[in-house]
Amino acid sequence: MLKKKRQALVQGLLLVLCSVVVYAEAAKLRSSPEAAALLGFQSKADMRNHLGFSENASFGFCDWQGVTCYQQKVVRLILEDLDLGGVFAPNTLSQLAQLRVLSLQNNSLTGPIPDLSGLLNLKTLFLDHNSFNGSFPLSLLSLHRIRTLDLSYNNLTGPIPTSLASLDPLYYLRLDLNRLNGTIPPLNQSSLKTFNISGNNLTGPIPVTPTLLRFQFSCFSWNPGLCGKIVHKECHPRPHFFGPTYAVEPPPPMVALGQSAEEHGVELAQPQSSSKERKTAVIIGFSTGVFVLIGSLVCFVMAVWKPTDKKQSTVTVESDDEAAAAQAAAVIQMEQENELEEKVKRVQGMQVAKSGNLIFCAGEAQLYSLDQLMRASAELLGKGTMGSTYKAVLDNRLVVTVKRLDAGKLAATTKETFEQHLESVGGLRHPNLVPLRAYFQAKQERLLIYDFQPNGSLFSLIHGSKSTREKPLHWTSCLKIAEDVAQGLSYIHQAWRLVHGNLKSSNVLLGPDFEACLSDYCLAALVTSSPDEDPDSTACKPPETRNSNQQATSKSDVFAYGVLLLELLTGKPPSQHPFLFPDEMMPWLRSCREDDVGDDERLGMLLEVAIACSLSSPEQRPTMWQVLKMLQEIKEAVLMEDGDLDPLSGCVN
Repeated sequence: MLKKKRQALVQGLLLVLCSVVVYAEAAKLRSSPEAAALLGFQSKADMRNHLGFSENASFGFCDWQGVTCYQQKVVRLILEDLDLGGVFAPNTLSQLAQLRVLSLQNNSLTGPIPDLSGLLNLKTLFLDHNSFNGSFPLSLLSLHRIRTLDLSYNNLTGPIPTSLASLDPLYYLRLDLNRLNGTIPPLNQSSLKTFNISGNNLTGPIPVTPTLLRFQFSCFSWNPGLCGKIVHKECHPRPHFFGPTYAVEPPPPMVALGQSAEEHGVELAQPQSSSKERKTAVIIGFSTGVFVLIGSLVCFVMAVWKPTDKKQSTVTVESDDEAAAAQAAAVIQMEQENELEEKVKRVQGMQVAKSGNLIFCAGEAQLYSLDQLMRASAELLGKGTMGSTYKAVLDNRLVVTVKRLDAGKLAATTKETFEQHLESVGGLRHPNLVPLRAYFQAKQERLLIYDFQPNGSLFSLIHGSKSTREKPLHWTSCLKIAEDVAQGLSYIHQAWRLVHGNLKSSNVLLGPDFEACLSDYCLAALVTSSPDEDPDSTACKPPETRNSNQQATSKSDVFAYGVLLLELLTGKPPSQHPFLFPDEMMPWLRSCREDDVGDDERLGMLLEVAIACSLSSPEQRPTMWQVLKMLQEIKEAVLMEDGDLDPLSGCVN
């Protein structure tokens, strides 16, 4: 009996102690300015309670969803695709002074973007695909470390501030699909690699700067008031012939034909018009001016000169002849104009008909027709399990990648299923995905059009050419590439609930700054039968799908990611990875990296991630979001040790 009383007393004391600890942790949490900022944001933005932040939580705010800390300071906040439906309240997240990355994309936040000038260390800001309104937030101009800025797909109004041109580190700028007006600032940052202001109400000439000239027509499209060389539309400012104080209308410009064409919904200055047609338009416009000038001179002579009756009759006859000639010329000119307009309409109609099945993905401008794509010079880049890939150079010098899918592999996929699936895949936009721009299908022909990546594949980077010896990448490069791939996969899994299904080093391409970008993603779902694969592709498949027709899952992608990470660390293709127990993996890794000395601990941390991802049981494998957290913790540990890496940008210093 006494023993039971003692046990009850001990249990009671333990409960009291636990309560005290929980209360102390909660009090500590409430006193933290970082936690207060997060809770303040949640109270106004998360009206549907999807975040789950709580001041009564028994764990710290650094473990909350989407929060990444370094020394108890929030450095990353990723709250994407969570159906946040409130407002971004001021004096909340702007208090996170050490924040480097903030992403609230793919939510339903409304109201103006608050003052963010307190985020002096911010490098990356994604606020796209929300319903923010108001003007461009001027507070962003004081963030001199900002490199990535995405405010696209919102309802922002007003002008783009000229001071945006002074943000020197700017690398990525998207303001497309808003309602911005005014003119374009003379952006000339040499660092700017990604840029889009299409789908606004911008007007005036596009500044001719070396930076803006690098970007294509599509980056400026759907702004009817823009003109200049880039959009193939000549600017015609009205000249003040008589000065601003005279209420006299100046003569009409000599491009009357172009104006008439615009009234009929035809733009002669578009790239589809041939050079012969443009020359014809110029000749007709010039002829019109000449006829007007001759007519004016004749009228002037008739008004000033008063001849005798005989001479007057002669002049009258001559005037009648000239008038008849002028009238005939005018009729001929009108017929030429009508004929030219009809010809332009026929040409444009033909292009529309020919490009009817070339479907551009949501938000993409129609930069070329199917006819132009078919005429492009093509270079075979390689053949894979899904089809052949080509580099295509169009007549407007645009370079794209065209993937021609194997008809036999997609024989059972209907036209409707193909279109439905590609509509979803075409909406994926992430810095670590190669964007799908358009697709085409007719009978047995199916094409996918992507951005061309000039730096090749990760497979080529790891293994080089046949004449060079395979040598593993430096561990810092392995970590950077591993994080890039994990970011892309996590986005596919979390934001869109889709699956890559065919992850391997040949399907990871290197962008302009050698960032790793996933390609061929989400296509495996269209294949009903297991394709014939090479040994490396087979080695990337997990046990549960290797010998069956079972569809790939997110855990299948995690397994393939583990194989890819081993390939990065060892420099060996997947088919040459031996089956080893976990305690045998490190000696094998050392044998593959015989030239590296002193990096065992760091390589060992990455190896642990690869082993966890490659477990035979799908349930035991981590999610890609958990993998991403592991990699970020490795970076933070390395930084604390010797500062080799910038843990916030993921770039090697």
